[in-house]
Amino acid sequence: RTELATPAPDFVTPETYNGVLTLHGTIMLFLWIVPAGAGLANYLIPLMIGAKDMAFPRINAIAFWLIPPSGIMLVASFFFEPAQAGWTSYPPLSLSTGMIGQGIWIMSILIGGTASILGALNFLVTILKMRVPSMPFIKMPLFCWAMLATSLLILISTPVLAGALILLMFDLVAGTAFFNPTGGGDPVVYQHMFWFYSHPAVYIFVLPLFGAISDVLPVHARKPIFGYRAIAYSSLVISFLGLIVWAHHMFTSGTPPWLRMFFMITTMAIAVPTGIKVFGWTATLWRGKIAYTSAMLFAIGFIAIFVVGGISGVMLAAVPFDIHVHDTYFVVAHFHYVLFGASIFGIYMSLYHWFPKMTGRMLNEFWGKVHFVLTFVGMNLTFMPMHQLGLQGMNRRIALYDPQFTDLNVLATVGAYLMAVSTVPFIINAVWSWHWGAKAPTNPWRALTLEWQTLSPPAHENFESVPVLRTGPYDYGLGYIPEEDELAIYEEAIAAVAAHAH
Repeated sequence: RTELATPAPDFVTPETYNGVLTLHGTIMLFLWIVPAGAGLANYLIPLMIGAKDMAFPRINAIAFWLIPPSGIMLVASFFFEPAQAGWTSYPPLSLSTGMIGQGIWIMSILIGGTASILGALNFLVTILKMRVPSMPFIKMPLFCWAMLATSLLILISTPVLAGALILLMFDLVAGTAFFNPTGGGDPVVYQHMFWFYSHPAVYIFVLPLFGAISDVLPVHARKPIFGYRAIAYSSLVISFLGLIVWAHHMFTSGTPPWLRMFFMITTMAIAVPTGIKVFGWTATLWRGKIAYTSAMLFAIGFIAIFVVGGISGVMLAAVPFDIHVHDTYFVVAHFHYVLFGASIFGIYMSLYHWFPKMTGRMLNEFWGKVHFVLTFVGMNLTFMPMHQLGLQGMNRRIALYDPQFTDLNVLATVGAYLMAVSTVPFIINAVWSWHWGAKAPTNPWRALTLEWQTLSPPAHENFESVPVLRTGPYDYGLGYIPEEDELAIYEEAIAAVAAHAH
């Protein structure tokens, strides 16, 4: 954003800019959102379903230890003729610039993809086979439903991306012509393979956070989640529809008109299950006893940001409009509202909610609210102007632009710096609270899901005995469970664990 504050490339060359841009997109997707969601799932799934650990601990360890070499290789690629083709790495550009860096980049993504596949397999088996006997599917926390759908998407789509990258590597280092048009290859085939993974990847990135917000909202609104079954099943519908919408990224790639129509319809159709979720979240808030904690503020911000991204997504599903704004900053704005906005607000929401469970300490609520305000303002200041830039025709992935776009780019740069500043109170708050913060009660939010039925942080192997589910995970404020007695159903189990620990 510093480079884009002025029309001319003042700080770095266009080639370096493209290398930095490639690194930015890849790091944010594969070293930020994916590991954050996987880490959250690793911690919460066994606790939520009453298990002692993941189904395959050694596979879990392998999946984790593949991430550091993937990250190191990704960053190292920048210093060896950096890849300059963006996070999509379309040929023929990816075959003609930065050969060494591009090769290292491909290997990094392949290693990270292997970690994702192993993790997804582990999540799937854990959810299906390790729930406590008293937990049928229909009483499973919605985070687990979301991870079930996410794992299915990963297992189906990630191998296709791996295949595309392996063929691209052969073109790069062995002189084959799978995608190289100079040798008779077809670069559009790469686009099909890439987007068969990378559009489902949007849901791979955000579905875990859909599940997390579905768990956070009822707790802080003191209301049952509205439409539990609809929200649960909509995750599976999103998983299915996500596999048949990929070519809406390719409306300008020579796609036949009849195929454009099919992908336009399926892309618009996926707004239905996501709309069901948004409606369920909003209805959960309606007339609830809302506690405006930091976690709840980030949850509300999540909904607001995602709705903006969802509206622009439906606009981009329409073929005429998509062709008009293709490869402009309107697409950048949509992408960041859906992915960056949803991920940053969802992950912060999850940290504020489950930090007491992970550390046994409470985060400072005042600084949490300061963090929220700075993040929300910075986010919208950065990406809202990009809609207008795109409508006016500013192309993305370029280091220089027409001076008429300067004012809005300066505004976006100011917002980006504000977002960077917003992380400071969070980091200080997290470090301080972890070491010196107020000790958290066993269940500070008075939640009903199983992860709050044990100590904070949990004892070894989570539970001393198999927990028994006596009510649903979101039965707040119901007549047969008076609010003042909601925690009584867990007091005996918590006391037993505490006694054993001492």
